[in-house]
Amino acid sequence: MTLIQWFIFILIIQVIHGLGTWKLYLKAGKQAWQAFIPVYNGVVLMKIINRPWWWIILLFLPIVNLIMLMVVWVETARSFGKNTYLDTFLAIITLGFYNFYLNYIADVEYIKDRNLQPKSSSGEWTSSILFAIVAATIVHTYVIQPFTIPSSSLEKSLLVGDFLFVSKFHYGARIPMTTVAAPMVHDTIPVLNKKSYLFNDNFEERKTSWINKLQLPYLRLPGFENIDRNDIVVFNQPADTLLDMNNFNPDRNYYKPIDKKTNLVKRCVGIPGDTLEIRNGYIYINGEKNVLPDRAKLQFSYFVQPKTNQFNPKFIKERYDITDRFGIINRENTYYFPAISDEALSKFKNHPNVASITPNKKVKGERDSNVFPHHPDYNWNVDFFGPLYIPEAGKTIPINLEVLPLYKRVISEYEGNTLQVKGNQIFINGELADTYTFKQNYYWMMGDNRHNSIDARNWGFVPFDHVLGKPVLVWMSWDGSSPRWDRFFTTVGGSGKATSYLIPFVILVLGYFGFSSWRKRKKKN
Repeated sequence: MTLIQWFIFILIIQVIHGLGTWKLYLKAGKQAWQAFIPVYNGVVLMKIINRPWWWIILLFLPIVNLIMLMVVWVETARSFGKNTYLDTFLAIITLGFYNFYLNYIADVEYIKDRNLQPKSSSGEWTSSILFAIVAATIVHTYVIQPFTIPSSSLEKSLLVGDFLFVSKFHYGARIPMTTVAAPMVHDTIPVLNKKSYLFNDNFEERKTSWINKLQLPYLRLPGFENIDRNDIVVFNQPADTLLDMNNFNPDRNYYKPIDKKTNLVKRCVGIPGDTLEIRNGYIYINGEKNVLPDRAKLQFSYFVQPKTNQFNPKFIKERYDITDRFGIINRENTYYFPAISDEALSKFKNHPNVASITPNKKVKGERDSNVFPHHPDYNWNVDFFGPLYIPEAGKTIPINLEVLPLYKRVISEYEGNTLQVKGNQIFINGELADTYTFKQNYYWMMGDNRHNSIDARNWGFVPFDHVLGKPVLVWMSWDGSSPRWDRFFTTVGGSGKATSYLIPFVILVLGYFGFSSWRKRKKKN
């Protein structure tokens, strides 16, 4: 829905609330008209149920409000003496319409200054759990989100098994677009393996379904920095049509809303306004070779021919710190190493048992059909690509049949225009067009592991509305069998070898608990 449609929808909800509670307002010593005034009726209701006014704010936060509405329905019933488990169940299962029964049929009296303490241990636990979920959901949605590195595309900078904290506020927290969803999970509910959100994903029905009308338009809180070139960024994969983030067998008839597409982490090597080109696997921006941070290690795949049969690829892998994402393949006495960094290669090539090392690179002009823009006129591959202009919001470019394959998805899918080609003419929103002005910024996201990364070379541009946040801290790291202690509490950014702040963190935590214990003893004495 648009913002205007949401405004009308909220007004209708206010009318329903007023019709279902105006007599209850009167019994609580308030005026009937106060039940109908948007926002103000919520402030008055918080006084009636003896709860703080700022609960109103929580009622307007997507996802969080689903929990808070249930709490308010139950609290309203309890404020009029309905405290049984059945009352609680009816308040929730009827989606708040139990208030109509209390308002028009039940003989209830308002309990002023009621005791807010739960009457049982189970009630206390339920209350604590609910508000813990609310607090965690707010932090998860608007401040910091945990993330796990699933692949080796940024190996050496970020390792498989790194657990990250991703900042939402650096680039501005994105307001959830999918309003009806389980809190603190992405697209799939763990264990149940069911979709975590309410959405009609049928390709033919998705644009007309009433359920999908509950989607919020794209909104983002102000951030305090822009995405810089070479930043590591977490984002929603633009071309994702996967059933769930653990299933990488695409089903092209499956559609996901933006905020439920698969989360990925890559390096932003091209920012809006850049002209990007890949030459022999290396990136050039505006004609100059891109210089990565010193923690980043480019990696390419190689075929290695040993001199003797005594060649031990496992030993070589460990000695030279070679990424081993898919294993080492023996083929006609030639070993395939999927990812060797330039630093490791400089040492590895001088090994006495290595006869030759051959890069596994494409040749210029050899078309790869899996590479963007997937069009026969573009003979691009993962090692030789471009040049390509990265769209910038507000910038206008000439549009013709030659460049249309590059920006077709931007114009139609990401920016919501209708696009038709009739002969040699292009029509945008029904009008003949020879130029196009971009509505938002776009980015080019790639992995450092150049031959083992599914990235922008496969799907193209990443719109800013798909950007989730900035990784800031590796809080834990696990290599599959044991912890990597030297990576605990290390920063993602910065230069030089990453420094672990685990020991200072442990000292700080112990100091906090020690101080708290001392204060309690002192207060007791």
